[in-house]
Amino acid sequence: MEVFRLSREKFATPLSGKGSALFGARWNKKGTELIYTAENRSLAMAEIAVHLTVATLPEDFVIMTIEIPDEIGIQQIMESDLPKDWKEFPFPTSTQKIGSDFVFQNIFGVLKLPSVVVKGDFNVLINPNHPDFTKITIVNIEKFPFDTRIFD
Repeated sequence: MEVFRLSREKFATPLSGKGSALFGARWNKKGTELIYTAENRSLAMAEIAVHLTVATLPEDFVIMTIEIPDEIGIQQIMESDLPKDWKEFPFPTSTQKIGSDFVFQNIFGVLKLPSVVVKGDFNVLINPNHPDFTKITIVNIEKFPFDTRIFD
């Protein structure tokens, strides 16, 4: 499976989940490492764009193409399986528990969940502590300039 991650260039490598562990995010509690990716480039961009304005837009973003081998186990959660508050912002503790439990249980290397930002698309979260994590590779990194019309 090919997935995509949009990141500031200085934080692009190595893949670690340390950034999400610093503050926590929608799918993980503070202290839990989890790598956020998307099933397509446009979703990766949308997931970042919702947090930015043209005034706060850094110019050093890169898009990473990441290959997840087919033999790595994927847990998929559908929208119907999520708590009623899963789309709220700021994100609820109920969703943080889902991702943190996924990492703690360490059964699957990948968790696929619906995107809050783009209905019908999926985020793909990678557990950097899973034994199969070493099989996941970055196959490409390229500059990703945002089109500022998105913020108009």
